Amino acid sequence: MSQVYFFTGFPGFIANQLIQGTLTKYDNVEKIYVLVLPTMKHQAKVRINQFNEQYSLPDGKISIIEGDITKVHLGINEKINRELETSVTHVFHLAAIYDLAVPRDIAYRVNVDGTRNVNEWVQKLQKLKRYTYFSTAYITGTRTGILKEDELIRPPGFKNYYEETKYEAELLVHALKKQVPVTIIRPGIVKGHSKTGETVKFDGPYLFLNMMDRLRNTPLFPKMGNPEAEINLVPVDFIVEAVLYLSHADVGEGKTYHLTDPKPYKVPVLYEMMLKELLGKRPRGKIPLFIPRFLLSFASIRKALRIEKETLDYLTWMGKFDCTNAQRDLREASISCPDLKDQMPSMIRFYLENKDNDQYHIVIR
Repeated sequence: MSQVYFFTGFPGFIANQLIQGTLTKYDNVEKIYVLVLPTMKHQAKVRINQFNEQYSLPDGKISIIEGDITKVHLGINEKINRELETSVTHVFHLAAIYDLAVPRDIAYRVNVDGTRNVNEWVQKLQKLKRYTYFSTAYITGTRTGILKEDELIRPPGFKNYYEETKYEAELLVHALKKQVPVTIIRPGIVKGHSKTGETVKFDGPYLFLNMMDRLRNTPLFPKMGNPEAEINLVPVDFIVEAVLYLSHADVGEGKTYHLTDPKPYKVPVLYEMMLKELLGKRPRGKIPLFIPRFLLSFASIRKALRIEKETLDYLTWMGKFDCTNAQRDLREASISCPDLKDQMPSMIRFYLENKDNDQYHIVIR
């Protein structure tokens, strides 16, 4: 039976990779619709033209729909909406503000109100087989200890508005599980491809590479953070492979998954791996975290080092993601998260090849 897909968050990195994976893995793709903000229409067209050429697709196989998740009915034309309501079988909702430094009002409008609008829209789809929502493992906020996939517990606090609004949004999607075939995905911190290192933005862990690169001539690099804290990085190709399987297999319906590394590295080990691969140096000594926190409170220093102050919060956080359910269900398809240590050379190589290209760097406030 033919499938009709609908993606929000295109032409973002993960949505782009998911569409590529869908075209590669499935022969019964009748149509792919991508919801695109008017300001992103040109960029989306360029990427779709690349897909058409790469996969020899007929014109119209992937269609752009102008819209906005923050608007009622997603801002989609009424006539087009009627067509979607009777044809779409799979929805992937990825559109969100991922910036750790995002202001509260913007984060709520996009992440919470936007997801509420997508939820209402999804319930009108007559042929829906699966609604896959991209949350984040970090909805746990300031909770610590073992954090499980079947828990949705309001934490005592959040490290930033990104975490808070993604938690609130997941609550809304979770409430749909009895009405709609839902799969909720909670990724760890997504990095580039495990083999090629390819990514489209130097955010997340790449911000630390920015800092190291900008300070490459400094005489020493002291360690920072809690030596027992873990950083959970996962490559985009693992995310794509896992999400496509869990979003089509019966076993994934009604479940929430941590797509995280079951064996993450502790902060000092990861820091040392990055430093050694990037600059051939080893960390010496230790610096109290309040010093870099103070320095990064100045916008001029943040911009010079290309790092957000909020990233430091993850160097001391003591949460551990349990991904037992994901490991069990993915085992049937022989899908597992590769070891980060093996990915480090390609990650650093791609960074070095592209670090001087501004298109890869996020805006630091």
